[in-house]
Amino acid sequence: MSKHLKSTIALSAGLLVSIAADASAETAHIFWKDLRPATQAIAEDANMPMIAAKLPDHGETLSINLQDKTIRLAGYALPVDREGDLVYQFLLVPWTGACSHMPTPPPNQIVLVTSAHPYRMSEAYEPVSVTGVLKPGMEKSQLFILDGVSIIQSGYTVPKADVASVDNVPDAVTLPINSPWSFLNKKKN
Repeated sequence: MSKHLKSTIALSAGLLVSIAADASAETAHIFWKDLRPATQAIAEDANMPMIAAKLPDHGETLSINLQDKTIRLAGYALPVDREGDLVYQFLLVPWTGACSHMPTPPPNQIVLVTSAHPYRMSEAYEPVSVTGVLKPGMEKSQLFILDGVSIIQSGYTVPKADVASVDNVPDAVTLPINSPWSFLNKKKN
């Protein structure tokens, strides 16, 4: 192999590594607390996950710091639009059981996700990671749950999202032990 070809290959490899590093640097790994404006910092107490819903704005104040930024957020998927085990759209929520037998999170703690490709989901509240462009704005979704139909308001959307299964949600709100959904908060082995 010629010296010129070797240096061209090395330069190309270096550029690819640089481009990949820049792309990953542009994706902000965020947590649920980042979706609340700074004025709702008191909701940090994990023992009171619904405190934001009790504030005067009922958790409808959104954080615009992340508007139109590419983010990665882990949470629990609750299907909105599905066909069999293929899910096209879902609500991403911070705790298992949210919106079904458990309190509904405030809108600034619910993200309406439209998957870029159908996502194969084996169970409701499956832990997933979502990567895409975050768009603040109130949306209403019709959700079919065991008790019937509910209208759920989300504060954010992520269209054309990349969705991946994860073992756990790092900042998941831990619900009381008597929750019928607490078994879903355990790590998969």
